[in-house]
Amino acid sequence: MMTVILILSLTISLISQGYSWSFSCKGRCGKFYSSLVRCHCDLQCQQYENCCNDYEKKCGRRVSAIVTNNEIKTLSETLFRLDSNSATDSQLVIDPQAQISSSKTNSQNDLSPRPLFKYVSEDTLFSKPTYKALLSLLDNYRWATGDVEYVPSKEVQEQDTFLRETMLNTEIGRELYNFLYSKGMYSSQKEFIQDLKMMWFGLYSRSDGKLDSSGFEHIFVGEIKGGKISGFHNWLQFYLNEKEGLLNYYSHSFNGPWTTYPDVLGMQFKWDGYFKEVGSSFIGASPEFDLAVYSLCYITRPGKMCYLSLGGKTQGIQTYTWNKSSYGDGKKYIGSAYPATP
Repeated sequence: MMTVILILSLTISLISQGYSWSFSCKGRCGKFYSSLVRCHCDLQCQQYENCCNDYEKKCGRRVSAIVTNNEIKTLSETLFRLDSNSATDSQLVIDPQAQISSSKTNSQNDLSPRPLFKYVSEDTLFSKPTYKALLSLLDNYRWATGDVEYVPSKEVQEQDTFLRETMLNTEIGRELYNFLYSKGMYSSQKEFIQDLKMMWFGLYSRSDGKLDSSGFEHIFVGEIKGGKISGFHNWLQFYLNEKEGLLNYYSHSFNGPWTTYPDVLGMQFKWDGYFKEVGSSFIGASPEFDLAVYSLCYITRPGKMCYLSLGGKTQGIQTYTWNKSSYGDGKKYIGSAYPATP
């Protein structure tokens, strides 16, 4: 009797989560594996050859298991080499000053009296199409979670321009698409761009059910949540806010091994009166490089650590999925992505 009750209880629970006894993935994309259902729509179903027949049609993007760690490292080396729009030593000079141990990142001591960015060649860098497209987006957001984000048509056009310039009009973007296309993850550039648009710019709620956040806002712009800085992993946003006097650089706890840009820095800073213990960013990277490597890692290793190879050096990227809401037929928005520090 108890066994029957347990089975009924599990059945009700599965149905409430969107599972069904059919052979369809409708409403089930990304759902966790369960031995009680006939076929599966989780991220590993292709690896174990137990997907429902309509998995690709309903769920679109295929599973991460078909992309190996070596393939990610090989592709990331290519993207690193193709980043012709990254800053050069003559276009960008930083002054890292104090380096602290990882155990002291919450000390909130300002150990660096000078700004982090000593010189940025705005005339050269900011005239590039991908930089212009990113800069047009950075002032579109309300930093505080709980403040609803309204997206007028002009801002939608700016999103489209950003994706077009970074992913369709650069070698980096085309290389990423060609790789994902070769793996069967996308069937066309149109599908690729539309998925990136939803993944990065689709709104979800980090506070009280209000549509107040997106992956782009969290990662490229930064947010204030619970009295702390959340996200904020883009060097251009850092530079602009430091220049305007809204951001005060304190120290860094990690400096990557690269002698050219892009480099990685794990920074401590105060922004609009709020403190960030470690805000890691690719310093000097082009907008297309940031978008490409974060997208690569999120698509192939969602919610996991993803290991890149950049100039012969290994760099981890930590990604997080936003599991409280979805787009399409169960796809998950990007929650966060950033260079991991030791």
